Amino acid sequence: MKKIIFTLLLATSLVVTGQEKEDKGTFSLSGTVDVYHSSNLKSGSLGSVGVLSDVPANGFGLGMVNTIFAYEKGKAGIVADLAYGPRANAANAYTGAINQLYAYYNASEKVTLTLGQFNTFYGYEVISPSGNFNYSVSYLFNAGPFSHTGLKVDYAATEDLSFMLAITNPHGVTAGANPTNDYQLGFQTGYKGQYFNLAYGADGFGFTDVLYLDYTGGFDVSESFFLGINAAYSNSSDADAGYQGVALYLQNTFSDKLSLGFRPEFYTTTSGAGDASVSAFTLSGNYSLTGSLTIIPEIRYDSSDDGLVPFGKDVTGATIAAVYSF
Repeated sequence: MKKIIFTLLLATSLVVTGQEKEDKGTFSLSGTVDVYHSSNLKSGSLGSVGVLSDVPANGFGLGMVNTIFAYEKGKAGIVADLAYGPRANAANAYTGAINQLYAYYNASEKVTLTLGQFNTFYGYEVISPSGNFNYSVSYLFNAGPFSHTGLKVDYAATEDLSFMLAITNPHGVTAGANPTNDYQLGFQTGYKGQYFNLAYGADGFGFTDVLYLDYTGGFDVSESFFLGINAAYSNSSDADAGYQGVALYLQNTFSDKLSLGFRPEFYTTTSGAGDASVSAFTLSGNYSLTGSLTIIPEIRYDSSDDGLVPFGKDVTGATIAAVYSF
């Protein structure tokens, strides 16, 4: 009798344990930390070395720390991406510590629905420096949008072809409120690593007809050399203003530890009152001290005859940054 009872208890324990394992989801924790030192090499000028306004020109500085909590169970999951620091504040001024906060549902192997706040599908560069080759950001990135709050549907037609449709609040209003009841529509199609992006609607800054067009892509010219491209155009009839520009990302890998990249960029703001242009040339190295820690030395030169460079017609900056990913 004791053997029978023990066998039943053991079988019951195995069933319960099996159910617990089956019901348990997958949790992950990741993120980045970055710090830097920058110097303005032009005497008498204190203009920003990068484009983000919260990055000072001289001295040691903190970039941001972001911690990404992700949990998935079955077909559904959530992502909570919390970011702190000057770099995060410059890109997420309306949401405090929240960089991303969304839930998703894999309706099928091809279709995923996402609801909440997510980083933009638009453009080449991202908020976290671990996702960029250069440490300072481009004018095209700084023009935005940075994040969206709403609903998007991703459809993977094949391994090479994808589509995305989105309806969101105006990207300038990311705190969860939409008092004007205006919206923004988004669309993306991608084919073999080349992406065409479109956004149209209210921007959250008082204009309701803002059009954003963007191409983001790149090509492996050789086994070691990569050419990335970002071209964008934006315009609003209500604002009588917009922008256009192009940036190239030329990157060569010399070894498992060392890569060198050059980013030339040409950017123009447009308006009925007249256009203004700026060019920027950024040379950056990526040296991996470990699998998690990357050192980025960078030289950047910005030039404009139209007042787009702070404190003069040009500025040259030198930066060395450390980016740790976990």
